Amino acid sequence: MRKIDLTNFQVATSETARDINRRIVLNLIRSHQPISRADLARHSGLQRSTVSVIIEQLIDDRWVTEGANGHAPRGRRPRFLHLNGERVGIIGVNIRPNLTTVALADLDARFIAQESLPTTRNSERFIAELGARVNAMVKTRPEIAYEGIGVSLPGRVDLASNRLVFAPNLGWGEVDMKTPLEEITGLPVELENAANACALAEVWLGRHSEGVRNLVAVTVSEGIGVGMTMNHQLVRGSTGMAGEFGHITVVEDGIECRCGNRGCWEVYASNSAAVRYYAQSSSSVRPGKTGVKSLAQPPAFDDVLRLAEQGDPKAVEAVTEMARYLGVGIALLVTGLAPDVIVVIGEVTRFWDRIGPIINERVRSRSFTHATTRIVPTDPATQPRLRGTIALVLQKHFGAPSVA
Repeated sequence: MRKIDLTNFQVATSETARDINRRIVLNLIRSHQPISRADLARHSGLQRSTVSVIIEQLIDDRWVTEGANGHAPRGRRPRFLHLNGERVGIIGVNIRPNLTTVALADLDARFIAQESLPTTRNSERFIAELGARVNAMVKTRPEIAYEGIGVSLPGRVDLASNRLVFAPNLGWGEVDMKTPLEEITGLPVELENAANACALAEVWLGRHSEGVRNLVAVTVSEGIGVGMTMNHQLVRGSTGMAGEFGHITVVEDGIECRCGNRGCWEVYASNSAAVRYYAQSSSSVRPGKTGVKSLAQPPAFDDVLRLAEQGDPKAVEAVTEMARYLGVGIALLVTGLAPDVIVVIGEVTRFWDRIGPIINERVRSRSFTHATTRIVPTDPATQPRLRGTIALVLQKHFGAPSVA
């Protein structure tokens, strides 16, 4: 039960009721399409006249379209309603330290177009280039009504200022991305941590969330992010910093992390960690004073993963060590949060047949509560991080409004 905050509340108005009813109708259409007005009234409990008013507004706003006539034993034949996927679009932007992907999706999160650009260290120049790319993509489909831009970031966004304030793997420092991107594109922008966006994508679009109230998303990439939806609410903390489990110490006095701490979870369980393990095992010893010689050019994580899939023993051991430390951190999540499901997101899930049992064994050996958390992978082919960017915009229209 949510307590009413008497220092910061909003009373319900007739507009609030209309907004709630509109969202209910939108969700029913999304879940049951094609569906008639009469069936919407039956499912929602709203008066048919109320449903008709809402539908006319949704048609005018291009969110809903009418399709074929249905059959009726007598009287007027119903017109079936659908979400207007062909006329309403969302721009999604997934920013990672080296590469950013921009995509256009419909209301069912089906990708219509996408392209990539380098993520540069100069944030001002990058935002200008990103805005130009978004505008170019929008111009290719002028018939579409664009609802907004969802941006997932490898860092945390301050709730009060909407500024990126913590992104050690990106190297930008504190950045206002929302204001200039909205000015360049003329579209509303929703910024969110990538793991939070992935958690929302699971809630709205995933196959692991049915009947689930408490879900944790663990994104494994250059770093590690954690997004939490507890009791159907996204957990952000008082300022937006909640969920930085990737920077919890798992090895006392361990390797220094880019955040300034030592022994962080992501230093031992991320893609970067697996590359380091592989490079160390592939080093050659040179005679004389020089000792160990590292590889001249470390491989990319995709290369290590491909070698592991082919059975290369050094690559297999590198990914196995990564999985062991993934299990260490996930055990902390199970013990501390006891979610229904933990969803693991990242390229490493391609190797789940091997790493899944290792992670589960680590969790069993380190978590002694009665939590019955399922640990499941996502399919990288579904582009979960990019789908998360679409969920950021969808939730503004389909989620429950923020009312105390």
